[in-house]
Amino acid sequence: MKGKNYRSWNRFSRLATLATVVSVITLLPLHSATAQTFQVIHNFTNGGDGGVPPYTLAKDATGHFYGTANSGGANGDGIVFKLIQFNSQWVLTPVYNFTDQDGQPGWGVTLGPDGTIYTNASYASVLGGPCGSALRLQPSPTRPASVFTTWNETLLRTYVKREDGCPTGNLLVDSAGNVYGVTQSGGPNGWGTVFELMHTSSGWTETILYSFQGGNDGGAPYSGLIFDNAGNLYGTATARGAFGQGVVFKLTNTGSGWTESVLYAFQGGNDGGQPTAGLIFDNAGNLYGAAESFGSGGGGTVFKLSPSGGGWNYSVLTSLSGTGGPVASLTLDASGKLYGTTFFDGPAGYGSVFKLTPSGGTWTYTDLHDFTGGADGGYPGGGVTLDAAGNLYGTAVVGGADGFGVVWEITQ
Repeated sequence: MKGKNYRSWNRFSRLATLATVVSVITLLPLHSATAQTFQVIHNFTNGGDGGVPPYTLAKDATGHFYGTANSGGANGDGIVFKLIQFNSQWVLTPVYNFTDQDGQPGWGVTLGPDGTIYTNASYASVLGGPCGSALRLQPSPTRPASVFTTWNETLLRTYVKREDGCPTGNLLVDSAGNVYGVTQSGGPNGWGTVFELMHTSSGWTETILYSFQGGNDGGAPYSGLIFDNAGNLYGTATARGAFGQGVVFKLTNTGSGWTESVLYAFQGGNDGGQPTAGLIFDNAGNLYGAAESFGSGGGGTVFKLSPSGGGWNYSVLTSLSGTGGPVASLTLDASGKLYGTTFFDGPAGYGSVFKLTPSGGTWTYTDLHDFTGGADGGYPGGGVTLDAAGNLYGTAVVGGADGFGVVWEITQ
């Protein structure tokens, strides 16, 4: 696999568990920033609360946040956590402690329609052995002994690298409880797959919906998938494609199988390249996403794909600076503003949080926070999650009071 993102990101998340990441990024010019209120609402200690949280938070209907931390916990293998606000204080409790059999968290969490949690776990594969698994977590059906009582685990699928590839990206759950995801490698052609896990009376059955060939169809998908209203699947692949810089793809269910079509192939110029982040829809059916690399500023691009005449029009909303742009999906608020994070951008090279505001056909970039790698954290591997009041929340994998990352809040 030739893409920069394919070989670098999972490696970084494992190295970050040592909390010894050394920045080698040249200092960049300071963005023009407006006044925002940034605060750390949890400092990870690498103890029972875990450490090194690299993924986007999920929010339930009551305003509670859920996420994963790659290290710490009762077994030292990471946790799924829940974050609740009591008055003005935030309290983090473990929902699940990963074990040696599970490995470490492989991505963030997806909240199912019935309140269950779906997530991936990953661990080193030896000679074609298991390299990951898909898990479902449910609270105990009886009253828990305490708030620290962990949830019950169901193993949906163990992935064997040589056959299936390694799962990555958030899992997607439909209204019937079927689970969809991607593997970044493996499959018949070695360039990854899109799969479905269906619950039957005898357990969970996996079906490979599409195997990437590593040609014009792309390869090495990294982030999770999304549905449209017709049940078609959309995603990004970080590598290959017509110009070798990744693609945006669509999978259409024909009734007898799934057919892939490429909506856009990145060229690695001003349009960007190597799209690590996933996609989001707006109410008009437009797609938004981000490319981690290239663009006129060298730090990737934020883009829009608009359906038009049976095809899709691609436009760049902004080009980012730095050496590593967004690796997590963007977030869209009710007024049409986009929010995201960059992984290596900012004056200190520890990443940033930004906002894009539409006006008259153009988009205005606003820098909301530049991470320093110190008390505020650094390297925001996850994206932005909004609460009902429009406040922003996210994670950073290093820094904080104890050096093991933070959960942060920005109020506007």
